[in-house]
Amino acid sequence: MKKIFLTLVLSITGYWTFAQNQVIINGDLGKTTINKHIYGHFAEHLGRCVYGGFYVGENNTKIPNKNGVRTDVIEALKKMKIPNLRWPGGCFADTYHWKDGIGPKKQRPSMVNAWWGGVTEDNSFGTHDFLDMCEQLGTEPYLAGNVGSGTVKELSDWVQYVNHEGVSPMANLRKENGRDKPWNVHFWGVGNEAWGCGGNMKAEYYANIYRQYATFMSDWSNTSKLFRIASGANSADFNWTEILMRDIPHNMLDGLALHHYSVIDWNKKGPAVNYDEDLYFKTMKQALLMDELIHKHATIMDKYDPKKKVALVVDEWGGWYEVEPGTNPGFLYQQNTMRDAMIAGTTLNIFHKYSDRVRMANLAQTINVLQAVILTNEEKMLLTPTYHVLEMYNVHQDATMLPVDVQTADYTFGNEKLPALSVSASRDKNGVTHISLVNIDPSKSQEISLNLRGMKASGVTGRILTSAKVQDHNTFESPDKVKPAAFKGASIKGDNLKVTLPPISVVVLELK
Repeated sequence: MKKIFLTLVLSITGYWTFAQNQVIINGDLGKTTINKHIYGHFAEHLGRCVYGGFYVGENNTKIPNKNGVRTDVIEALKKMKIPNLRWPGGCFADTYHWKDGIGPKKQRPSMVNAWWGGVTEDNSFGTHDFLDMCEQLGTEPYLAGNVGSGTVKELSDWVQYVNHEGVSPMANLRKENGRDKPWNVHFWGVGNEAWGCGGNMKAEYYANIYRQYATFMSDWSNTSKLFRIASGANSADFNWTEILMRDIPHNMLDGLALHHYSVIDWNKKGPAVNYDEDLYFKTMKQALLMDELIHKHATIMDKYDPKKKVALVVDEWGGWYEVEPGTNPGFLYQQNTMRDAMIAGTTLNIFHKYSDRVRMANLAQTINVLQAVILTNEEKMLLTPTYHVLEMYNVHQDATMLPVDVQTADYTFGNEKLPALSVSASRDKNGVTHISLVNIDPSKSQEISLNLRGMKASGVTGRILTSAKVQDHNTFESPDKVKPAAFKGASIKGDNLKVTLPPISVVVLELK
């Protein structure tokens, strides 16, 4: 009798575990496009992101490069399909004077990077170097203008220098420096974190400053079609969004930024590798907060902009932990584990959900800083778990978002709980449907039933990123410890798809 009762309990428990993970993919309700630019990246003059990361110098014979830019980095980012790259900051942007980084390199003045480590930079990587590198990458540049310590003329001159095609003082200077054709830069940030390192401004003051800068960046009607992005809110500062949407004329505003990092305590961020489940849970709680933040900021934007003409640009996001032991605390160098893969997968799914408003984003940062996709050590280079997630997810770029209804089991820790499952779906221009799924639970698999509403599929293939422990990561000695593999845990019958997701896993499925 006991054996029969136990069997019955296990059967019922198994049923309810399965029933808790019910997903409907609404294949007939897709309307909005997942803008490829939400897969953007960020290269600040910080630590070894630019110098030693992207750029190793034209005279470097040890590391293969083109014009000083690492060729292995270029190849890796091309495979990931990086759509845009933000530069030169960050906080650095509001101390950067672009004219110091043009002309003969030996004649460029040096500067002290007061924000990040107090190091002296020689300005050998400047405007031409960055924009030419973007051409190598096949990516769009996103230039962050200096509002904090610069002038209106300085920024308007920069626009003219990189974009003016005819005869003008700045266009002539560009030609003297070896570039005849303009780069036609589309994305422009008008300052960065004006509420903090960009000037400690009040929202009302910055709104007026923004209006002034935006006025002189273009002409009466912005015929050059610059995409001007205002320095937006820090996480839950909803008043900042309210003031800017109220006080800036929307014909002068194309994007409004938002910054949110998955930080549990700014004074005690915790280690990047040797963390326990308590820290993992708290980090994921902060990462999943992105959904609530976007919803609330978007609601404010809807009040002033019901047609959603102004994009929400999450141009800084990711994990932020203590630096690796023995490294410069101002360089923000940290390892990248399966925890970061969980942050990346769930955050991108959230961006997809709000694709009608979130049309651009930038992971912080590309190489050797914060939640990097690439780490380098002299001639060595490795791809992080975060890299693999973004490479797997690039099938969603510019695809039609398919709304999903998700009923998920909980990931519980102590007396708290989080949704274990995160899902998004899209249909690309060739009619192919992709579904991305994340299980953040570090110990429990998830049995999922997906109803493919309004869709027909005869087969399914997929790729998975997972590992035995959430702390697992790639090192220069073992660069392929964490990497994607073929996924065999999905089966399809009619309009029902059944999937078994292992613990701490990211899966991208393709329906045939």
